[in-house]
Amino acid sequence: MKWVLMALAALALLAAVVAITGWSLPVAHVATRQATLAAPPDVVWKTITDVDAFPTWRTDVKTVERAPGSGALTWIEHGRSGSLKLTVEASEPPRRLVTRIADPSLPFGGTWTYELAPSAGGTTLTVTEHGEIYNPIFRAMARFVFGYETTLTSYLDALRQKVG
Repeated sequence: MKWVLMALAALALLAAVVAITGWSLPVAHVATRQATLAAPPDVVWKTITDVDAFPTWRTDVKTVERAPGSGALTWIEHGRSGSLKLTVEASEPPRRLVTRIADPSLPFGGTWTYELAPSAGGTTLTVTEHGEIYNPIFRAMARFVFGYETTLTSYLDALRQKVG
């Protein structure tokens, strides 16, 4: 019984350290990833803006549901990690797109800015996340365990497979 109590105390101490560490981290972060794709900007643009086709090339998206909004393109991605409502905040085809998480009830939020530039033989795509993580435990986990760039890297890898 003594060992069980000691193990529980150690777990509680670890949780407290993670929470305190999370509180000390800023809510906001910026992460950027870049990829050179073997497709012209108009093909990359069509791929990243055709939300209905996301389940065909993004393994993290099982289905997409269009959501009624204020006129801006708004959709809900359903996947392994649950549902995520997004909306287009700015669109300048085929060079710049800004999407925002449109669900204030989530423990995180922010935008992704996609910048497309022609390059030799294709397109250079830079994706910048201006993210916010409100929960201090999630903040610590994102900073020290998962990394801020993991989702960006997975997205760009899937896009690279889709467009070449």
